[in-house]
Amino acid sequence: MRLTDVLHKDLIKIPLTGKNRDETIKELIKVLIGKKSITNEKSIFQAVIDREKIMTTGVGNGIAIPHCKHNDSPDFAVSLGINPEGLDFESIDKKPVKIVFLLVGPENNPGLHIKLLSRISRLMSNEELRQQLIESNNAEEALNFIEEEENYFFEID
Repeated sequence: MRLTDVLHKDLIKIPLTGKNRDETIKELIKVLIGKKSITNEKSIFQAVIDREKIMTTGVGNGIAIPHCKHNDSPDFAVSLGINPEGLDFESIDKKPVKIVFLLVGPENNPGLHIKLLSRISRLMSNEELRQQLIESNNAEEALNFIEEEENYFFEID
């Protein structure tokens, strides 16, 4: 499975309007609810926040990857938001976050959850791709940049 198997242009929000971590997570959850990718907004939000309490998913370099496993997500779903100005996400490097991937998936497939997290992390290790995403004018353009970069990697199981 590739990231672009679960991330589609209608799951990308440019620009994000949330000013902090919680507002941004809620905003990306609403994108998933709107596409019927998850069944319960409140339970998913709480699961993501519970995960954030363990350790921030603001991983540095302007990226955050909030995520959770929950049965209100029958399949894996990813939404992406871009905030070119940056927002406070309580990142480990204390710098503003501009790129936020929200990953939710069912509890019964932790292996694929880890592989999708790894795929996002590996793609975001490319500084040029990060800059292209931040400068994207719309969701279609952002998705095209991800697809191009993903073509360099093998598929994940």
